Amino acid sequence: MNSNLNTGAHVTDRKAAVQAGVAGGLAGGVIIWIYEALVWVGVQHQMPLAGIPRNATGLVFGSAVQESLGLLAHVVGTGIHFFFSIAWGVLFALIWPWFRKRGFEATFVALFYAMIAWIVMHAAIMVASDNHPNYSDPVVIIGGFMSHFCFTVPMALVIKRRLG
Repeated sequence: MNSNLNTGAHVTDRKAAVQAGVAGGLAGGVIIWIYEALVWVGVQHQMPLAGIPRNATGLVFGSAVQESLGLLAHVVGTGIHFFFSIAWGVLFALIWPWFRKRGFEATFVALFYAMIAWIVMHAAIMVASDNHPNYSDPVVIIGGFMSHFCFTVPMALVIKRRLG
């Protein structure tokens, strides 16, 4: 009988976590694109500004598919980017209460979460496609971690605030 009472609260907590994760993931997804526009485009001149939305298409499906899709590569890349941003946000929101109960700060957890996210995402990209930067290059690794810090820290702060 008591377990039924707790189930309702658990469902509400999970629903709140998913909603917070979606909001946090969207916020982080936008912030990482701002970082990429400022650093990858503005400072490092790695790509044109219009290359940011289509970047995920090339990383996942390869540059040949990216080129063959034309403008649709921007739509596909945006979808891929925000799908994974939201997924990482929801996962963080689901695990965040465990860390909060133990007295950890969200930004502290987010720093490690960023490194894990970068490693997992780029290992998956290496499996999915041969169109990726040299992941053994220290500049690529540091740049990747920095961009993911710009994703996970705002994401974690949104989730922390939403989950109170």
